[in-house]
Formats: sequence, C-alpha cells, structure tokens
Amino acid sequence: MSDPIVILTEEPLGLEDRVNISKLLDGGDSPLVVLVPSNTERHLLVDFLENLSLLDIAKAFRDLTAQSPDPEVERAEASETLAASLAALAGLGGGVTGEVVDGDAVAGLVSKVRSVNAAQAVVVTRPHAIADTFHTDWANKAQDQLGLPVLHLYAGSGFIGDS
Repeated sequence: MSDPIVILTEEPLGLEDRVNISKLLDGGDSPLVVLVPSNTERHLLVDFLENLSLLDIAKAFRDLTAQSPDPEVERAEASETLAASLAALAGLGGGVTGEVVDGDAVAGLVSKVRSVNAAQAVVVTRPHAIADTFHTDWANKAQDQLGLPVLHLYAGSGFIGDS
C-alpha cells in the first residue's frame, strides 16, 4: 500500500474535487485522510477585505457586524462537511477516513501528516484573495512547517492555488 495523502478542506468535497483527487492518485492505492476544521478561525479584517475585493459589499458589512459563531454549531457543520466529503471520495485509493479537527487547522494538518507519515498533503479551500496574494493561506503555512510541497486546490473547480 502507498503512503497516505492527507486532505484538509473547509468546503464539502464534491464531484469536481473527486476528479482532482483521483488524478492525484493516478490509479494508486494511497489511503486518503480527510480533515475538516471545526473552526476556521478567520480574521475579521481579512474577511472584510476579502468580501470587498470580491465586490460583495453587503456580505462584508453583514460579517463585520455578526456575532461570534456558536462552537457547537460550527462542530456540527464541520461534521456535515466531513460526511459529504467522505461520501464524495468513497471508493478512491486505499480507502477514505476522516475526522473533525479542533483548534488550528494548519497545526492539525501538520500533526496528521507526521503521524501517518503521509507523502502528500492537499488543501482544498474556496479562493481567498488576500491570504492567497500574501501567501498566508493554509497551504503555504503548512508547506513552510512540513518542508514538503502542499497542493492547494480551489473547491469545486480544477483551479490550483499558488502555494
């Protein structure tokens, strides 16, 4: 059996993501480990600028005035994202497992990559213009800590992020 591939995602993986991951596997039997953070710990100012850069002014101000999310609701949403992602990847590679990660998402990815001796790490996110531009996105942070290339895919598309 090949070395595991660890996938960190903030979005439920779908058909397009399955296609991308299957291309990465290239017919191999690498086990897939999916991680979903229970709290993405986004930065309020970065989110505000992100929404403005996408010309979503209403969302920018709505998010700015929103209450802090309930941790139980966040964990339930993460569990739903994990279930959808596991279903989307079912039957690929040497099997698919996953878990919800508490705390820092990048630290969870780095820890899992090291504990399962993974050969590859993949981060699947929606585009984040500010974080991607300044290389402060999850993929870049993980790559800096792991010392191995981390593939950054944009959810639901064939686009590869710059990491």
